[in-house]
Amino acid sequence: MKILFVCVHNSARSQIAEEYTRLGSKGKVEAESAGLEPGMLNPYVIKALLEDGIDISNKKTQSVFELYKKGNTYDYVITVCSKEAEAECPVFPGNTQRLNWPFEDPALFKGSDEEIMDQVRHVRDRIKDKTIAFLNAIVL
Repeated sequence: MKILFVCVHNSARSQIAEEYTRLGSKGKVEAESAGLEPGMLNPYVIKALLEDGIDISNKKTQSVFELYKKGNTYDYVITVCSKEAEAECPVFPGNTQRLNWPFEDPALFKGSDEEIMDQVRHVRDRIKDKTIAFLNAIVL
């Protein structure tokens, strides 16, 4: 089974979902993530995932359109951004199910470093819970 997680910049939410899918599926699911406008990894997300023993500090962001152009196919394409941003995502060929799990964008969080980290941890934990519940429902 192959799942692609998409968000706007591939810097936070889609990266989190990819990593927890990889971890939670114990190798039963191939996970990737990409963005509509790839940017740089969010440093708060890197820290939040490290707290769970996941190191993404050397990962690169990638474009959903590049994956589309390569002809990649997926069982599920799950957008973790707003419905409006999801509408920009290409329709992948094959029997792909599209889902939208809208989560807040960590790039928009405001406050002190600790306040931002608390908000990122909250989103991380919500994505982790949703991902594990989804995996339990479809594969595990």
